[in-house]
Amino acid sequence: MRKSAAPPGPHRRTRRAAGALASAALVLPLLGAARPADAAPRSANSLQQAFAAAAAEYHVPQSVLLGVSYLQSRWDTHAGAPSVTGGYGPMHLTDVRAALAAAPHRGTGTANSRGDAARTGRTARTAPAARTSRSARPPAQAPAPHVRAPSSGRLPARLTTLPRAAKLTGLAAEALRTDPAANIAGGAALLADAQRRLGEPLSADPADWYGAVARFSGADDAATAAAYANDVYGVLRAGERRTTDAGQKVALAARPGLAPRTAQLRGTGLRHVSAAGAECPSTVSCEWIPAPYEQFGDNDYGNHDVADRPASPDIDYLVVHDTEGGWDGVLTMVQDPTYVSWNYSLRATDGHVAQHVKAKDVAWHSGNWYVNSKSIGLEHEGFLSAPDSWYTEAMYRSSARLVKYLADRYDIPLDRQHVLGHDNVPGPTAASVSGMHTDPGPFWDWRHYFELLEAPFTATADGGGGLVTIRPDYAANRPVYTDCAARRQTCAAHGSSAVRLYADHDEKSALINDVGQGSGPTEGLNDTSSRVSTGQQYAVADRWGDWTAIWYLGQKAWFENPAARPTAVPAAGQVVTPRDGVASVPLYGRAYPEASAYPAGVPVQPLSALPYKLPKGQRYVVGGKVPGEYYYAATFATGSHRLVVGREQYYEIQYGHRVAFVRASDVKAMPSAS
Repeated sequence: MRKSAAPPGPHRRTRRAAGALASAALVLPLLGAARPADAAPRSANSLQQAFAAAAAEYHVPQSVLLGVSYLQSRWDTHAGAPSVTGGYGPMHLTDVRAALAAAPHRGTGTANSRGDAARTGRTARTAPAARTSRSARPPAQAPAPHVRAPSSGRLPARLTTLPRAAKLTGLAAEALRTDPAANIAGGAALLADAQRRLGEPLSADPADWYGAVARFSGADDAATAAAYANDVYGVLRAGERRTTDAGQKVALAARPGLAPRTAQLRGTGLRHVSAAGAECPSTVSCEWIPAPYEQFGDNDYGNHDVADRPASPDIDYLVVHDTEGGWDGVLTMVQDPTYVSWNYSLRATDGHVAQHVKAKDVAWHSGNWYVNSKSIGLEHEGFLSAPDSWYTEAMYRSSARLVKYLADRYDIPLDRQHVLGHDNVPGPTAASVSGMHTDPGPFWDWRHYFELLEAPFTATADGGGGLVTIRPDYAANRPVYTDCAARRQTCAAHGSSAVRLYADHDEKSALINDVGQGSGPTEGLNDTSSRVSTGQQYAVADRWGDWTAIWYLGQKAWFENPAARPTAVPAAGQVVTPRDGVASVPLYGRAYPEASAYPAGVPVQPLSALPYKLPKGQRYVVGGKVPGEYYYAATFATGSHRLVVGREQYYEIQYGHRVAFVRASDVKAMPSAS
């Protein structure tokens, strides 16, 4: 969705009468300041000791407390900064304030989020503000999630766990937000309180705490609470050990035979939400909240297209987005027929999933019609420009299970050329390049995500291989970014999946320039010009000491890659280079058929080259070979919808931060070692 703190330009979607939505919404400001440096735990095991002390004080099994905290935050403190839903500390205790606010997403722009000129060019009615992708002018403070104001005026319980912990412990809210030990004590108090309310004893046996763990999730339905509790007990069975973002060493011993008393869930009093109509794995809590398919007159309609996928066309991509808004507000928008659409939304607090558009139908989410017609879009509750508004572990895990299910169902490879970020989707035309979206951005943890997908990024060649897979240590990799919250404001140091690229093997050299952006490269959060992302693969162009050069955007681009702390690992695969006798070949943002493939009644879509070239002597990694396809769906009536498949073949390649397409007849393919 719209990403805050973007540079001027048509980057973001908007909707008609945005002010009306805002006036009916509550904004939940992200509260609290970062914990001062001198408040950090003094020894590397003090966080483990805090878990032990809180468990003993509130008579909660230490393993349960550790397991819940791992699913909340992976034991990280985030320096006292709140998550996307206002959750603090290792226990992700939520503390939010409600206030009526003006529209949180503002700006102007004209890029079309459907990404198909065949429809937008039909009539003047087909390109209203409701259909456009708009640039969000950066707000004066960090973006804030927003929710619909319930009739009672009360916030959902999942957003107010910290105030309740303060009442139970007698600790100040500020301490619960900023002091990890206090935060853990607050979480233990909430678990013990949930256990008592269920009429269960404060047992030393972890198996006896299933119901309390389910209630701790904050979920308001039984299926979501059960999915959350099952995840916690999965952590307990497997065990975990890691060093946190504050350098704390925390361990949880494995209990492989642990079998919780799942029958306790019946006593929680949680409501049951029907999953009827939703296409989800049984391992996630999912409900069907449909996006409307409505006609407005003169063949204008929103907000998706009825289709027949994967029969025509195939589903080849899964696109990861972030919402730039809170859960209830996001659900309001996707149910507005004048807004755009996506297939799934995922909630941060507990990983709950809502499906809005069937997989067989085409949602308008990527800004590129070719990608839309062949993809499923997943929106995750979060904010690109607020790096410390961290994505929760519960949401990562739920998303990974959903993506794995969809990948298995539609035979989609689990790699970074098929599981795309919205920021990896190419502009369909030269004019659209600078207006493409930039989410989920450099703070989405792709390495951890693919580990959860059981498809980790590993070395697939020896050290002399001709390709590399980008794989920095997320926590230690901390490039400087600007444009967080306020314009030009330098972002707080934060772990990142992205690696910056330079024109030479020196950080003082120029950043790599993207000619398609129309302006010079910056360190801005929304500037993808000189940035590669974890899991992406590139051909090696050169090496110099601790630096590696890759072919990127038609240039030799350098990144630091010391042997002691590698930023990338060797890889093997297929690459393409221009065919013999050709100096360079054009690249495209979509793989459309040749003109002769279009039947009568379907307008020929011009194959518009991007402002990039693939020069002689350079090599780019292949993600797959596909035929030219165009799904014609320019009317509300589905009888005219047609899939056009050409004979022209294309290679999808990793060209820059975004993928691109090149005609197979223009290049020759070879193994990377060639």
